[in-house]
Amino acid sequence: MNSLVDIAVFGIVGAIMMAALVGLLLVASGRAGGISPGVQRVFAAAALALLVAVPTLAAINVLSSGAGFWTGFAVASCVAAVAAAVNVGLSPLVAGRRGGNATVLRPSLPVFAVGLVLCLALGLLTAGLAALFV
Repeated sequence: MNSLVDIAVFGIVGAIMMAALVGLLLVASGRAGGISPGVQRVFAAAALALLVAVPTLAAINVLSSGAGFWTGFAVASCVAAVAAAVNVGLSPLVAGRRGGNATVLRPSLPVFAVGLVLCLALGLLTAGLAALFV
């Protein structure tokens, strides 16, 4: 498959799964008792696993088609950026539901720079994992 198609397909899958995870967190926070710290840790671990699994699968798909490592890295970084953007974009909903500040992250240059560095690091990690599996 073309790299742009891989980014679109795996990015949409990652975005939908991340939105579903945030939706489950919203449902869990709507309960009368609120969310226990254990449940918060489970949701955080699930989000982290999703941020690793989906870009790794995208990189595996790219590397198995014969493309090079850096192409897999680029695809994995873009897929991680799409999934992370959905997570960051929907997190104010959870904070607002729990009575917190609804503007958790303001879009500024340092926030974007840190997000870019994290997505590149995640892309490097997942492309490395994909190279081990292929």
